[in-house]
Amino acid sequence: MDGSVLSPLWGVPFAGLLLSIALMPLVAPVFWHHHYGKVAAAWALVFVLPFAANFGLAALTHELVHVLLGEYVPFIILLTALFVVAGGIYIRGNLHGSPALNTGLLALGAVLASLMGTTGASMLLIRPLVRANDNRVHKAHVVVFFIFIVSNVGGSLTPLGDPPLFLGFLKGVDFFWTALHIFPETFFTLGVLLALFWLIDGYYYRKEGVLKVDPTPDTRGIGFDGAINFVLLGGVVGLVLLSGIWKSQVEVEVFGTHLGLPGLVRDAGLVVIVGLSLWITPIRVHVNNQFGWAPMAEVAKLFAGIFLTIVPVIAMLKAGTDGPFGAIVRAVTRPDGQPDPAMYFWATGALSSFLDNAPTYLVFFNSAGGDPAVLMTTHAATLAAISAGAVFMGANTYIGNAPNLMVKAIAEDRGVRMPSFFGYMLWSGGILVPLFVIQTFLFFR
Repeated sequence: MDGSVLSPLWGVPFAGLLLSIALMPLVAPVFWHHHYGKVAAAWALVFVLPFAANFGLAALTHELVHVLLGEYVPFIILLTALFVVAGGIYIRGNLHGSPALNTGLLALGAVLASLMGTTGASMLLIRPLVRANDNRVHKAHVVVFFIFIVSNVGGSLTPLGDPPLFLGFLKGVDFFWTALHIFPETFFTLGVLLALFWLIDGYYYRKEGVLKVDPTPDTRGIGFDGAINFVLLGGVVGLVLLSGIWKSQVEVEVFGTHLGLPGLVRDAGLVVIVGLSLWITPIRVHVNNQFGWAPMAEVAKLFAGIFLTIVPVIAMLKAGTDGPFGAIVRAVTRPDGQPDPAMYFWATGALSSFLDNAPTYLVFFNSAGGDPAVLMTTHAATLAAISAGAVFMGANTYIGNAPNLMVKAIAEDRGVRMPSFFGYMLWSGGILVPLFVIQTFLFFR
């Protein structure tokens, strides 16, 4: 699709879906709870039908196949694998949600996020974290900071951590490049967030007068049930890594979309792992974890609409200075023609807050030249800014990164009253945005 000839009106379905996600839980919560899938499908049709009328069924088929088979299906398969495997691990023991324990769990999640992905770490730890705080009066802030730290910032050090970095790895960025080049930014951000959380949680803990002994009956010592799923989790990581390293000329073409053998093997292997996990995990583990499909269903339905309606928006961004959003692309370049790392950080981050951060990363990766050898050396500061912006600022909204919505849904399913879409943005606007401003002056000037 040539984004340079598109009208900005093609972005209306995407904007409408975002507004629906933001407003309908507030103004029509019962309707939204029962019909959010239909709302997402309706906005998708608002894009699909005019597109078919203007460009023809052949062009529509090409775009639908490319989005669904080339992007959405692999995305959902990976999320489902991590959701199921992590949901088959029950961390038992009577955890007590003190500030020290909560901060420790968030720090552990930050480390695991770069090793097993933000989705895997989030699904593994959100249930025990919510259970540990089941006697707390104020606990929404615990989940909000969990999204900040575990579901986003923690995944910034390896390609396994977050989809944008994995796409960079596929484009030729060295596996350990991000760990070496944005470790200071990550360490600074995580350190500030953990310290701030400890102060806020300590304030609420003292204010509530929380019982020292949790009313939940004590259980045997800390341990893991369903630990075999750790092996399967290693299989997930291995398959994802293999698909990035393995090069093959074998591919299948479906309506113009080329599906490579490594990706097909990865997705088939992940489906097998999902089936194995469901088969070998004892029923009691799923019962204890309150495992259910509702969070995954919500993410699958909403992101199906997002992946479809975002197509013209990404096309217009890819058109660069010739497209409707040319002002954004021009804003990241200095008068001498050199890339401006600070502007790349904010442009990538701002769009990643509302668009899928993986294609946003690619847009600005290509805008900065698209040559990994040059970006890793001459323009290393620019690539670091793009990487940090895509990963860090995915925490700014619930839709900035897929685990955000999953964590929110799981927490709400267990009785935590989470902030609304705009309520969450008050948290991120008050905490993350000032932190990112400081980070700009420290690292990206």
